[in-house]
Amino acid sequence: MREWSWTYCGPFSGRERELAHSCGKPSPETRVRPINGLGCSKRNHFFPSQNGMERFRNLQERFFACRGHFHLSLASTWALSSPFKGRERVEYLFLIIFTVEAFLKVIAYGLLFHPNAYLRNGWNLLDFIIVVVGLFSAILEQATKADGGNSIGGKGAGFDVKALRAFRVLRPLRLVSGVPSLQVVLNSIIKAMVPLLHIALLVLFVIIIYAIIGLELFMGKMHKTCYHVQGGLIDTPAEDDPSPCAPQSAHGRQCQNGTECKAGWEGPKHGITNFDNFAFAMLTVFQCITMEGWTDVLYWVNDAIGRDWPWIYFVTLIIIGSFFVLNLVLGVLSGEFSKEREKAKARGDFQKLREKQQLEEDLKGYLDWITQAEDIDPENEDEGSLSEKNFSFSNFSSRYWRRWNRFCRRKCRAAVKSNVFYWLVIFLVFLNTLTIASEHYNQPDWLTEVQDTANKVLLALFTAEMLLKMYSLGLQAYFVSLFNRFDCFIVCGGILETILVETKIMSPLGISVLRCVRLLRIFKITRYWNSLSNLVASLLNSVRSIASLLLLLFLFIIIFSLLGMQLFGGKFNFDEMQTRRSTFDNFPQSLLTVFQILTGEDWNSVMYDGIMAYGGPSFPGMLVCIYFIILFICGNYILLNVFLAIAVDNLADAESLTSAQKEEEEEKERKKLINVDDYQPNENEEKSPYPTTEEDEEEPEMPVGPRPRPMSELHLKEKAVPMPDASAFFIFSPNNRFRVHCHRIVNDNIFTNLILFFILLSSISLAAEDPVRHLSFRNQILGNADYVFTSIFTLEIILKMTAYGAFLHKGSFCRNYFNILDLLVVSVSLISFGIQSSAINVVKILRVLRVLRPLRAINRAKGLKHVVQCVFVAIRTIGNIVIVTTLLQFMFACIGVQLFKGKLYSCTDSSKQTEAECRGYYITYKDGEVNQPMIQPRSWENSKFDFDNVLTAMMALFTVSTFEGWPELLYRSIDSHMEDVGPIYNHRVEISIFFIIYIIIIAFFMMNIFVGFVIVTFQEQGEQEYKNCELDKNQRQCVEYALKARPLRRYIPKNQYQYKVWYVVNSTYFEYLMFVLILLNTICLAMQVSKQAKNLTGDKLLDFVGKDVERLRLRPTLTFTRKGCHPEGPGQAGEVG
Repeated sequence: MREWSWTYCGPFSGRERELAHSCGKPSPETRVRPINGLGCSKRNHFFPSQNGMERFRNLQERFFACRGHFHLSLASTWALSSPFKGRERVEYLFLIIFTVEAFLKVIAYGLLFHPNAYLRNGWNLLDFIIVVVGLFSAILEQATKADGGNSIGGKGAGFDVKALRAFRVLRPLRLVSGVPSLQVVLNSIIKAMVPLLHIALLVLFVIIIYAIIGLELFMGKMHKTCYHVQGGLIDTPAEDDPSPCAPQSAHGRQCQNGTECKAGWEGPKHGITNFDNFAFAMLTVFQCITMEGWTDVLYWVNDAIGRDWPWIYFVTLIIIGSFFVLNLVLGVLSGEFSKEREKAKARGDFQKLREKQQLEEDLKGYLDWITQAEDIDPENEDEGSLSEKNFSFSNFSSRYWRRWNRFCRRKCRAAVKSNVFYWLVIFLVFLNTLTIASEHYNQPDWLTEVQDTANKVLLALFTAEMLLKMYSLGLQAYFVSLFNRFDCFIVCGGILETILVETKIMSPLGISVLRCVRLLRIFKITRYWNSLSNLVASLLNSVRSIASLLLLLFLFIIIFSLLGMQLFGGKFNFDEMQTRRSTFDNFPQSLLTVFQILTGEDWNSVMYDGIMAYGGPSFPGMLVCIYFIILFICGNYILLNVFLAIAVDNLADAESLTSAQKEEEEEKERKKLINVDDYQPNENEEKSPYPTTEEDEEEPEMPVGPRPRPMSELHLKEKAVPMPDASAFFIFSPNNRFRVHCHRIVNDNIFTNLILFFILLSSISLAAEDPVRHLSFRNQILGNADYVFTSIFTLEIILKMTAYGAFLHKGSFCRNYFNILDLLVVSVSLISFGIQSSAINVVKILRVLRVLRPLRAINRAKGLKHVVQCVFVAIRTIGNIVIVTTLLQFMFACIGVQLFKGKLYSCTDSSKQTEAECRGYYITYKDGEVNQPMIQPRSWENSKFDFDNVLTAMMALFTVSTFEGWPELLYRSIDSHMEDVGPIYNHRVEISIFFIIYIIIIAFFMMNIFVGFVIVTFQEQGEQEYKNCELDKNQRQCVEYALKARPLRRYIPKNQYQYKVWYVVNSTYFEYLMFVLILLNTICLAMQVSKQAKNLTGDKLLDFVGKDVERLRLRPTLTFTRKGCHPEGPGQAGEVG
């Protein structure tokens, strides 16, 4: 066919457009005229024809499609070599390629001076800056080399080229400009920077406040430790790992065994963790806010000054700083991601609509053209019908075979969709799972043979199932279903694994990984479980967003890994007695270290090593903490929180889909009930003629009794629960005076508040008991008080049972879950009083159950009760999440058994590699001192967490998902060699991929699903308050604002002197002045330094500035003066509305 080439020279007339459509040519209006290069308004001199320019653009766009490979190749080629070797030649090659790319883009799009030019795009500007900086640094290196400088070292002619070479770590960011889905995620993060900046200021404000308080309370307190006093000799620390101590006259840790608490110690963590000055205090407070190592700081402070009150400082810091302020980042990112995703979706829908309209117009033109061609040659119809007749006659012999084939396919389709076939497949999946889970370390040979035979038989059965479905449904219908594709992938993987095992082609490691693909069959049970299937489908739909986020996270890790190699490569060797695993000496190890910091585990220890690598807690060394703080904030608090934002969005989609299916099922049930009178409803009808209210649909979601009150009563006055229309204890009728009086007492607010007060007193008495001296005088008094409290609570339950009845009728006392909790707590107290002997274990257990007594307050505090109800609803609805997470955990545990069973054993003597060699004794040297030898027995020990069977593997992986101590298990697995053989240093670095994938899937995503489920549940339950309201959320807020709006009242004094003061205080300049003075006051408070030099000038300066600020603290006085002592006095104020 002839290819049409169009050049758009101006608007076409309607007749010309019709001709273009009728001829099947693309509409000329769909072509966009390219703008001349270099910002010229005339034609480009190098490309005089517009067609030539178009071809050139197409050529360079194809060239740009390959640049992602160049970016990754550059990153890998430059990074995989160690930081000590030269990489300049390879970098020059890539620099030339990227320079050519930038030059071609400038020619294609123009440089700057018109819309859509090259430098008008932010990502192109980033590319351009990186290329220019690379060219500039390369030119400088060549110039210094020509002058006899050291091109590798980067210094010469008085200029440090290495500072410019640090910009090369930004090169992986150039990949963002070529991935649109990655730009959506990054744009949502960039647009959230303004509210994130506000939160950052709030976090900084909290850190400054607590740092100043720490300066006032703990300055200089952490430099004393226990020493062996040796007369005229140098005192030596009494402990291998020193910790702070307190003198004999103070509280805190006292020195033992003749040692003395003396000053002169550098402090914990080489003197980095302390409150000696404002900078160290801020770093320590930030470390505590991240909740990594904050307990160590708390214990050190307790050792230094005592444990009476410092816990208040640290507990409030964790609650305010970590639990509250830092979690605001999640709310901001979640909202911005949802907005950006909606915008991207709207743009995509609009683009699809435009393409659809254009396609319809083109199709109409093609159809008109084809219709005209058919009108011209009508004889083809007869030829077509004649050929069809000949075809039907020629295939008459195969009609019987097709009919029989159709009959067999119908029968097979019915068998495949039957319940018997479904349960048979589930049984086979269970057997397959059981076979894989039975594998363990040191298993007998007969079990191995049974497992191999069972795997082959099950593989044959699953292959038969797949072929049967393909035959009955057809290939096209079979592969439409995502689960069928999933089954086909698993079966093909199993067949491939069997072939590789039998032919012995693949290594054992590859076979073990490929064998674990069979574990994915477990998810076949989700196909027939609607809510679980919807959850799995929503998780699969989020793969695209997660893939973009993972790519961004990967680029982030690469950038900081390369920067870490530049800063710390080969510098973590300051302590010869310790071999550190978290280093930046090569690219794989640097990636693992940055990933460890992202998880938050032991990130502060890596920061301490980085500071010590640059000389310790002094001027150049403390600047290193900026790298780790930026890495931790951007990675842990921003990027990883986007996982939770994605989880919340997808959970909302899954919940809406599940609720829609529930409504359809309820609709069918209602139609069945209507069909009792032989009423046949219309199948096309979407709604039942007798729909139920939403309260009835939501009632089962509230786990607090038979008919709980709706959430809309939260802000309304609590109404008394009506008395049930049934007798109480078969004695008191609903009209009985005594019962009516009890009902009135129970529903009285004074009675409810009094019971709540007694619950509080009872909880305090439980906390005040002495657990060591059971017969103390205090315990006797508290025991008598316990009798009183139990009597009061028993009387309360008797009154409530009299008012509402016991449990036989609807609305009775025991039909409410919270009332059952009250009855359980009171019954436990009564039973424990009946059994006097405290030596009986049953009595001890019953008395321990008294700690449930504070939970009785839930039933009295209505707001707390509704929160607990939401938690119960969330717990009940996260069952699907628990199932999916457990299946994934089980799958990774089986993979771990395949990879690490029996390989984590080691000898205490590192020179011995097998259990047979690990016998006898060996010599160690304390602190590396040759003069202090120690004889230790050899022992063959397993790791604390191992993968010898599925259960222990699941426990080990669960600890990894909590991020607690997982680097130790990671490096133990990396060093693993073979079964019953000791570790070899960095033997299998590629094994770290297993842990990284597990952490990303389980810890980063699935664990955030739990948090997302709670968020979605609370949002839904909060909306239940307005479920019967016809107004949406924005309209309700407008109405609420209009109802609560009040005129602004301002009091203007009539006295002229007081009015002048009032005018000054209300001026903007006075506010600015107060802000500056507050800032100066904060700076003065932050200028305190431990062991501050007693410089007379410095002391006088600080005293003068402090006193000057104290003199200028006039704002409270002025404010009091302008308002006067009697603000409501006669003729003193005016109202402005």
